[in-house]
Amino acid sequence: MKHERPGIELSGQPLSFAEMARIGAGKVGLSASASGMTRVGLARAIVEDAISIGTPVYGSTTGVGAMKDVEWSPEDLDAFNLGLVRAHHFGTGTPFSCEIVRNAMAIRINTALTGQVGCTPELIDAYMRMLNADLIPVVRRTGSIGCADIGLMGQIGAVLTGVGEAVYRGKRMQAAEAFAAAGLQPVMMAPRDSLASLSVNAVSFAAAANATRSAAASIRVLLATGMMASGALGASRDPWRAVRHVGTSSEALIGSWLCNASDAWDWPVTTHVQDPLSLRMIAQVFGAVIENLLTTGHKILAATGRSDDNPVVVEGRVMTSGGSLPLDVTILLESAALCMAHAARNAFNRCVILGNGQRRDLPVNLVPPGRIATGFGPIIKLAGEIFSRVLSMSSPVSAQSLVVAAGLEDEAAFLPLVIERFERQMQALRRLAALEALLSAQAVDILGDRPRDVAGMIYDVVRKHADFYTVDRPLSSEVEAIEEELGSDEFISKLIDNVPIASFDDFFALGSLERVEQRLTSEAVVI
Repeated sequence: MKHERPGIELSGQPLSFAEMARIGAGKVGLSASASGMTRVGLARAIVEDAISIGTPVYGSTTGVGAMKDVEWSPEDLDAFNLGLVRAHHFGTGTPFSCEIVRNAMAIRINTALTGQVGCTPELIDAYMRMLNADLIPVVRRTGSIGCADIGLMGQIGAVLTGVGEAVYRGKRMQAAEAFAAAGLQPVMMAPRDSLASLSVNAVSFAAAANATRSAAASIRVLLATGMMASGALGASRDPWRAVRHVGTSSEALIGSWLCNASDAWDWPVTTHVQDPLSLRMIAQVFGAVIENLLTTGHKILAATGRSDDNPVVVEGRVMTSGGSLPLDVTILLESAALCMAHAARNAFNRCVILGNGQRRDLPVNLVPPGRIATGFGPIIKLAGEIFSRVLSMSSPVSAQSLVVAAGLEDEAAFLPLVIERFERQMQALRRLAALEALLSAQAVDILGDRPRDVAGMIYDVVRKHADFYTVDRPLSSEVEAIEEELGSDEFISKLIDNVPIASFDDFFALGSLERVEQRLTSEAVVI
């Protein structure tokens, strides 16, 4: 018996988070299924038939946007299709990571393999050669209103033709230089290939998948620090037990995790009748959060296996389509952003309780008895700022009005902007978890508690970077170091291995790439 680590065959079916983690890391070979390539060929024949009889095909033999009524002669098509991708290389700002761009390219291949696009098989081959050579276009992230990523995908399409910038073997260089170094040739854009290379939302879907997976990991850590804070505050575990019987399935899942993760700790209880809501309702808050993230994740994955092109090839002919509006994914991500604000408020409230001297005779600002210090009072204001920051990025933006292209294009989802704000929320949540962990570690040391298992893991991380607080000192670098380690794939892997939430952890492929691959090989045993 041996374990094999398989490559990934793209077939037009939706991708998984585990597959995207491996593709994004650039450590897996990709291929296109024979059946998918057959579908590509059949759809291409329909497009070529339409062109041959003089039927206008949007973005292939006609202009785009406000120039839709301009028809190009056969002699003009090569110049038009080459210029089309290059005209849409207009993104600016900080580039997306190579991880996101690799996945965007794979998504574009995969949705074309549905046989509903009409591009040439040669375009698929060109994308595949670039991915397998790990020649990755530089894609600057500002350039899409969320109705096809034309300014983002256009940067990939332009590189295919030999212009723009790319990363090859870790070095950023001009596209022509990268092609020469990789031994590849730029491609000529046939009619339909140009628009197929730029008028889809593949970059946004790849970025949304990455952000949602990151959110799942951040929520796992924040849930763990919330459990530790609850122990430090002597909260009753009865609400966690009760929710397993009276809550929703997601709330019951969180309640069970909280009970299991705290079982090894000699849990201190000082509750009189009942606790503050931020302790009593952790399962309700985080249950709603994980339910939303799972729904959002499923919606994103579905988008990786369907054509969002315009036009499309269906029912044996080329049809115009409105599929380039990713409103379903956008609205769910906006609701996820609201969920993050609820999680942040929940954690901030516990930080306030840890420092206010109202539970278990903890001293105000967690200043040890007999010490002359201001303590943690000032840094709790940082927790409040972080909560406000997360909340400020939870308001929806997708319904804003925007009309371009001489009034023809009057819908937009602003998905890239929604993703960018969501990513910034995740950065803030990771810092909030570090603060809650730091305050909780100070509390348990003052009280002489001995947290174990999950809480013990968090305590060890805190004390690795921050000593017990007895005199006032700068805390900025300590908080950042705790944040970095708690947010690492290695810590997430240990957390999952200690007390898993299997249906959540495995769906999002949380943890290190090594853990993801171990899970895959344990499920696919070759005898």
